[in-house]
Amino acid sequence: MTDILTGPAALATDAWKPVRRLALRFGGGVGLVCGLWIVGLHLAGNNAFGPKQLLAELLVPFAVVAAQWTLRRQLRPVRSGLGRALGVGALTTVVAAVLCAGSVWGLGQVAGEPALARHRAEIAEIMQTQLQDATKKSVLLQLTPKQRAVIAGITVNDLALANFQTVLLLGLVFSLPGGIFFRD
Repeated sequence: MTDILTGPAALATDAWKPVRRLALRFGGGVGLVCGLWIVGLHLAGNNAFGPKQLLAELLVPFAVVAAQWTLRRQLRPVRSGLGRALGVGALTTVVAAVLCAGSVWGLGQVAGEPALARHRAEIAEIMQTQLQDATKKSVLLQLTPKQRAVIAGITVNDLALANFQTVLLLGLVFSLPGGIFFRD
């Protein structure tokens, strides 16, 4: 009995169909969870653009490894191979990153300037606290005008790009060892 993936009539694209399907399922699912988390933070009165975003972004590596593991299980007894294992991890990461960053961008467009101004104020407060802690002096240090200008220049596009990069980095970092481990 020949397998669809390894049979003589199998097309090159047939071997990647499970990869695409799993990447869309897992990447779309975790991207949707990230988006719902961000909207939930905003609706609960929290800063949806702040550090609490990371709680949802940390789910991406788990989804990447779960997609690689599921690919391995679905293709048994055929080996998934390094290319497909890395491919499902990378594609899952990209789908999740696009959905998560799109959620940040969309919320920024809907919430508008008041939410962004609150985020800028929180960043300034965090930086001021870190500056005090780093110097360990009793003298009150202030942010420089250049630092304040950088904070004031933060846009929704900057936040979405930072979110995209964070999710992409987290997913790809875990995709490599997961792909190597689940290649067989």
